[in-house]
Amino acid sequence: MALALTVSLVALAPQAALSQQKHAVVPTATIFPGDVITRERVTEVLVTNPNLSPGYADAVQTVVGKVSKRTLIAGRTIPVGDLRDPFAVQRGASIRIVYSVGGMNLSASGTAIEDGMAGEVVRVRNRDTGVTVSGTANHDGTVEVFQK
Repeated sequence: MALALTVSLVALAPQAALSQQKHAVVPTATIFPGDVITRERVTEVLVTNPNLSPGYADAVQTVVGKVSKRTLIAGRTIPVGDLRDPFAVQRGASIRIVYSVGGMNLSASGTAIEDGMAGEVVRVRNRDTGVTVSGTANHDGTVEVFQK
């Protein structure tokens, strides 16, 4: 009985060690600032250095769709702080300005004066009037202006 228990524990030890191993995400080729990270550009590797600094991406799904803020070297870990969400509104892009009050909705075409991620306040210029207004960038690329 004791021998069977010992064999069982020895057989389970490698599986337990595998579940405790850490993984890191590394680029397969150099990724430059402003590049969108796709699944094909990264791979997951086993962390063999126990002294590796924390703060690196440990799962592919955490980096796919993000944009690099710095150059990411192939084979090196990707610091999570070097990534950002893509801009919902890009400087110089044609956008739709939306204003809602009560049951009334107004919209106009405009040009983004600055980049902005969804949820950020950005400045936009109304194409018809030339007036600059501030509003919140939405995921769909529209900017919702608010009342002063």
